[in-house]
Amino acid sequence: MLVLVAPGQGAQTPGFLTPWLDLPGAADRLAVWSDAIGLDLAHYGTQADADAIRDTAVAQPLLVAAGLLSTTALGDVTPGAVAGHSVGEITAAAFAGVLDDTAALSLVRKRGLAMAEAAAITRTGMSALLGGDPAVTVEHLRKLGLTPANMNGAGQIVAAGTLEELAALEADKPEGVRRVVPLKVAGAFHTRHMGPAVAALAEAAKELSPADPTVTYVSNKDGGTVATGDEVLSRLVGQVENPVRWDLCMETFQELGVTALIEVCPGGTLTGIAKRALPGVKTLALKTPDDLDAARALIAEHTA
Repeated sequence: MLVLVAPGQGAQTPGFLTPWLDLPGAADRLAVWSDAIGLDLAHYGTQADADAIRDTAVAQPLLVAAGLLSTTALGDVTPGAVAGHSVGEITAAAFAGVLDDTAALSLVRKRGLAMAEAAAITRTGMSALLGGDPAVTVEHLRKLGLTPANMNGAGQIVAAGTLEELAALEADKPEGVRRVVPLKVAGAFHTRHMGPAVAALAEAAKELSPADPTVTYVSNKDGGTVATGDEVLSRLVGQVENPVRWDLCMETFQELGVTALIEVCPGGTLTGIAKRALPGVKTLALKTPDDLDAARALIAEHTA
């Protein structure tokens, strides 16, 4: 059984879309999407520097577009399940047929703008903690006023809060934590700091007509599977201020009997976690079109 997953913010790097635009039809498709959402995706995916694509309002639609482009390049694929990390959940909703490509990009454009506005209210950020006991780490974070915004599993928790709180964390790491790594994001996502974005996203969601998922959709909220398009959309709205439970998503993958995991462009982060947390599951990250043949072979091996 194959699960198709989409990464979240921070996975983007300068120029990462360049090789994908050489594929037939890719540049035209990206141009149509750019016109639809008022953002030059080709420029940001091929020419913009790291600071420009760190902007939440740019990074989020860029990641969804990359996921959709790379999946289209795979050809006809019907995974047993889909999931995404944070903004990757919108990509996964498109994989599952809940939203069409244009609707997914329209929603993520509004999500990115709303979250950027919320992040501008207070200077906030996120840092990954590597190692340590989760229970000890979570309690320590709460004492510092931080939120465990991403429970990623495999010994990784992402803390979010004000820059002052994150500085205190650098000086006072939880017992057993080896490293604290600041992330390439511009706000404390999946925390109370994103409250203003929820209202904006709820308004945007009213304009959409979601369909029920055509494949199993695994949600960040609790690792549960979601059967209706309305519920998927409701969870997409709420998740901007709720913690990402990727650890529970991976537990669900195991319960479903997943045997292979492909992470769409810009792949790497989620496959790295899966290699540690899902022993025996074959993994592949779609980084460039050079990875497509190996991905197709894995699909043929792990889908009915």
